[in-house]
Amino acid sequence: MRIPALGLALGVGIDALIGDPRRGHPVAVFGTAAGALEKRMYADSRARGAAYTAVCVGATAALGVAADRLTRRRPAARIAVTAAATWAVLGGTTLRREARAIAAPLTAGDLSAARERLPYLVGRDPSGLDATGIARAVVESVAENTSDAVVAPLFWGAVAGLPGLLAYRAVNTLDAMVGHRTPRHTNFGWASARLDDAANWVPARLTGLLTAAAAPLSGGSARTTWRILRRDGAAHPSPNSGRCEASAAGALGLRLGGRNVYAGRVEDRPALGDGRAPEPADIARANRLSAAVGAASAALAAAWAARPAPTTEGPRP
Repeated sequence: MRIPALGLALGVGIDALIGDPRRGHPVAVFGTAAGALEKRMYADSRARGAAYTAVCVGATAALGVAADRLTRRRPAARIAVTAAATWAVLGGTTLRREARAIAAPLTAGDLSAARERLPYLVGRDPSGLDATGIARAVVESVAENTSDAVVAPLFWGAVAGLPGLLAYRAVNTLDAMVGHRTPRHTNFGWASARLDDAANWVPARLTGLLTAAAAPLSGGSARTTWRILRRDGAAHPSPNSGRCEASAAGALGLRLGGRNVYAGRVEDRPALGDGRAPEPADIARANRLSAAVGAASAALAAAWAARPAPTTEGPRP
């Protein structure tokens, strides 16, 4: 189930050039179908939610297996399918585009416009946030989603081919849809949330390591970033997001964490990092760091995909 390195590189290039379309994106189509299925399968039950997750992820993985088999002896088609799938599952360009769309009015002092734009990127309530709070929300989201939208899909594509690319995006999309601790989804979304945690365990830690390596590109120190990552990475309530946010805090010289409000629900999170509070100008620095981590993860994934195939020949007499 290996994918061609050229197809993966083309998909990364397409995402860099055009990002996500505003309408008709394959992930949005999957989300619509998953939402319709939820209405039919929903029950306040972990077992029912696990079945729902299995159907959605299993069907998506099966699509990847079918595409893999149909193109196995057709190199051009395999490259094209790999490029399309890679583009569909990546979100780094759109992530940074949305961050810039918030940074522009925030830098201009238009707090109202920045608050209005924030929900396109972050789930927290923007109404009570000042410029520092909005900047922190954006930097944290860029750090976390660099793993979710770039490093993780490339990792799973490299190790599990087309089924890995598609199944990971299904897992991550389901977590965004039903994995939150709301009264409706506490039980039904439990399996989706836990599967997402498992799928992101290695990519989140790889993101932390790549962030440390890229820290000098944003004016930071690899050694300081590694120290903050080791000290604060486990302090976050998420087993994975903390690694991404702590390493970003160290690389950017910032202090992240604090109080977040989500539709009336308040979370007080521990501080990550030793630096100052984020400012609007730090959003551009976070974007540069994200782009560097994404480029490094793409290079690693392509190198893994391009490695020589293992031989199946036995020892010669």
